[in-house]
Amino acid sequence: MPSIQKVAVIGSGVMGSGIAAQIANAGLEVILLDIVAEGSDRDAVARDAIQRMRKTNPAPLMHSRNAARIQPGNLDDHLDWLADCDLVIEAVLENLEIKKDLYQKVDAHRRSDCIVTSNTSTIPLDHLVADMSEDFREYFAVTHFFNPPRYMRLLELVAGSDTQAGVITALRDFGDRLLGKSVVDCKDTPGFIANRIGILWMGVAVRFAFEDGITVEEADAIIGKPMGIPKTGIFGLLDLVGIDLQPHVERSMLSLLPEGDMYRDIHRRSEFIEKMIADGYTGRKGKGGFYRLNRSGGGKIKEALDLSSGEYHRAKTPTLESVEAARGGLRALVEHPDHGGQYAWRVLSHTLSYAAALVPEIADDIHAVDEAMKNGYAWKWGPFELIDKLGPRWFAERLAAEGMAVPLLLEKVGDSSFYRTKNGRLQYFGTDSAYHNVERADGVLLLSDIKRSSDRIAGNASASLWDIGDKVLCLEFHSKMNAVDEGIMMMAANAMKMIPA
Repeated sequence: MPSIQKVAVIGSGVMGSGIAAQIANAGLEVILLDIVAEGSDRDAVARDAIQRMRKTNPAPLMHSRNAARIQPGNLDDHLDWLADCDLVIEAVLENLEIKKDLYQKVDAHRRSDCIVTSNTSTIPLDHLVADMSEDFREYFAVTHFFNPPRYMRLLELVAGSDTQAGVITALRDFGDRLLGKSVVDCKDTPGFIANRIGILWMGVAVRFAFEDGITVEEADAIIGKPMGIPKTGIFGLLDLVGIDLQPHVERSMLSLLPEGDMYRDIHRRSEFIEKMIADGYTGRKGKGGFYRLNRSGGGKIKEALDLSSGEYHRAKTPTLESVEAARGGLRALVEHPDHGGQYAWRVLSHTLSYAAALVPEIADDIHAVDEAMKNGYAWKWGPFELIDKLGPRWFAERLAAEGMAVPLLLEKVGDSSFYRTKNGRLQYFGTDSAYHNVERADGVLLLSDIKRSSDRIAGNASASLWDIGDKVLCLEFHSKMNAVDEGIMMMAANAMKMIPA
């Protein structure tokens, strides 16, 4: 299997251009192809996408000069360029027929050993290659990046039943070593790992907020910091990614998910949100969303949407006793009797039980699921780490008491936990009811693993010194906001004394 040195990305939208930019950041040549533009410049669609990279915030390019590595072209005139490529990444519309038609054209121009992948977010791989040749299927996989590709570390990797092992090895090395991704192997199921869980999580969080009379500000305060989720919470996240994207994703998932899937039971159409989209309130890219900045009168006032009246009001900092109680841990949040605690339980009970029920359907082990949610949705803790915070036995008993299904994996773990440390190694609970070591990729050394297996050499409230092997000292900052203060300087001086001249 040849190493990946030159890549073509087909589709220059937000994801395609972002993927091309990150590949260029890695120092590789990239071809960026899209449809033929109207007018004299037939490559204008792709060329304009490259120009937007220079202005986009957050910046997809690590340096503007990296754009010179990206060559624009179009699908009518330049498919022959694929003959020079080691990898072709498809990032076109999430439409099965459009993708399949494109693959026929790609197959006619690629080298026999050229790998082809799709950036599909929901469509199973076997649907994509159903009509393709055996040779094409052997060199095909799904490489699902998350937006924005430069900053989100997750790369979901899906092999088909015919995909050669060498193809997966090459793609894993490409994603890990060249692009700096956390590569997670997924099963070929709808939405793979992160979106399968994430779409249900967003669906229940929005639906229950409307049903429980939770305000936008309250929902984001409950779902944010207490659950280890970015401060955008749920409604701020929808504003960020685009509210109008959700109906398309929901329809795609509903068309693919098996009967009896929890998402089918909890999904509800929202006329309120449909009207928002129709009126142009699609989030940050539109007139506003669940939040907006009111700039009238020369000011800049953050406003939030009232989910009952549909009117905006000045955003307020919620004062919920349950959020304060969450300082004592996640269980304190969901056990609190106020409406915030009840809302938190409804969201977590559905999301976490859903995740537990999906292993091993979507992934071989729980660690893959947790890595996907942490690196794809920026959660601080994955679903199984959150269950450990609640206590697996307590969680199972409360699910049962409220008439909810208790997943088999949750029954298996019983009074134990999904993660444990033994002999300085982090282990996870497997579907075989045994514990297994969490294995790191070759060349990966995490400070968290060092901490499990050794004591710090020296430290204070602001910094610590750790022996990470090979006669290397690690100076760790843990002051507030990692600000350099007297404690850090003292520990740096201490380190210098320990290092041989």
